[in-house]
Amino acid sequence: MTDEEELTYADAGVDIDASEAATAALVSAVGGNDTTEYAGLIDIGDRYLALATDGVGTKLLVADALADYSTVGIDCIAMNVNDLVAAGVTPVAFVDYLAVDEPSETFSEQVGRGLSQGAEDAGVALVGGETAVMPEVVSGLDLAGTAAGLATDDEVFPGEAEAGDVLVGFESSGIHSNGLTLAREAATRDGDYTDPYPYDGYDTVGEALLEPTRLYTYLLDDLHAHDVHAAAHVTGGGWTNLSRMGEYRYSILDPFDAQDVFTFVQERGNVSDAEMHRTFNMGTGFVVALPPEDAESLADATDGRIIGSVEEGEGVAVRGLTLD
Repeated sequence: MTDEEELTYADAGVDIDASEAATAALVSAVGGNDTTEYAGLIDIGDRYLALATDGVGTKLLVADALADYSTVGIDCIAMNVNDLVAAGVTPVAFVDYLAVDEPSETFSEQVGRGLSQGAEDAGVALVGGETAVMPEVVSGLDLAGTAAGLATDDEVFPGEAEAGDVLVGFESSGIHSNGLTLAREAATRDGDYTDPYPYDGYDTVGEALLEPTRLYTYLLDDLHAHDVHAAAHVTGGGWTNLSRMGEYRYSILDPFDAQDVFTFVQERGNVSDAEMHRTFNMGTGFVVALPPEDAESLADATDGRIIGSVEEGEGVAVRGLTLD
């Protein structure tokens, strides 16, 4: 930690509580079809059509600073299809929306390359999209999209963990595409994105921040082969996302190690342990809750591992912290 003032996500410009309250107000006003925590479901007879929509967020500002947009398309795909996976839904197609203040063949080609790579890796069809030029609305660019998926009633996860369940976690690839407002503020507090990265693996700070979000679509067959009760895609809100699986206490005993990029952000920004875990995935990007007899089998069949358990109570207990 430095002697500088402690940095929080709210100080950087994002108040998670206010954001969640605004989202809840929108959902309440709109109403509509059945929803899970991660996808909207439409009953089409013998199965559900599921939809999830998300964007890349302020990670785009890092890409813009480095003039490297080659990976943000992967992020856009991943943020959407991973939400479908958390609902038990198989993603089948993706449509993107790119808004710019002025057209540029260079970044359009790079964004398209990332979208194509992400779609191929996720096993979904990239079915086109929209590019809008809006100089009075957008400064720079914004990238978002919608993923469509299909699932039978049996494939959709119940969405509610049970006391006594075991938690199996899956490693993240780094910061993913969440909390970048805080990470950017920390990274540029006493430096720049082009500064040498102080750890192995990347040449610059910006390259470490641009590491693409990991895709979890490869897990679906194994998840469906086990009695998964609920899943959590660890995105905005960090480890508190586990509470989306129900009002229990989530006791984390063996999380994956946080990558060096989190150490860098925490030290450069003087960010508390609690704020880091409320904002970032801290090394674990996806978590499922299932009965003890299924958990070891799932971990053995995948690259996951048992990281904790579900208990009566509330909050998330991880690395000596209790997050409400």
